[in-house]
Amino acid sequence: MLYIKYFLTLSFILVFIFSCSPSPRYNSNSNNSVKNNFDKKKKETTDRNKKVYTGVSSWYGKDFHGNLTANGEVYDMYGITAAHKEFPLNTWAKVINLDNGKSIILRINDRGPYIDGRILDCSYGAAKKLDFLNEGTANVKIEIIEWGDDEYMQHIK
Repeated sequence: MLYIKYFLTLSFILVFIFSCSPSPRYNSNSNNSVKNNFDKKKKETTDRNKKVYTGVSSWYGKDFHGNLTANGEVYDMYGITAAHKEFPLNTWAKVINLDNGKSIILRINDRGPYIDGRILDCSYGAAKKLDFLNEGTANVKIEIIEWGDDEYMQHIK
């Protein structure tokens, strides 16, 4: 009977000690273990041999201004960036508005668009340079200049 009492007391103490220990945190020193595990499961769907894409682009602005993008940057709606569903983050591309011939070079730093039938979601600044703010969408040609490294940029507060 005495052994059971000691066993229960010891069990209670161990449970109490381990339940009070902090949970592990992932930070920049953890070698991005969470991201690395995700990357191992993610299938590469972008054909890196293909350099030209066409489709419909839209734009996004003030509702997202100041929020973090998929690569960890703070979204600047006046910047010259864009979102794509699959292109590696930090990809550089020349985007040509096929409706008016205007073009810019921008960087993919976010994910989207989330509306079927659209290939690119430009920042407000990029859409302004491409001159399709009023229309909301434009037919575009995307020419890949350099594929990105798909790296997450650590945001420092």
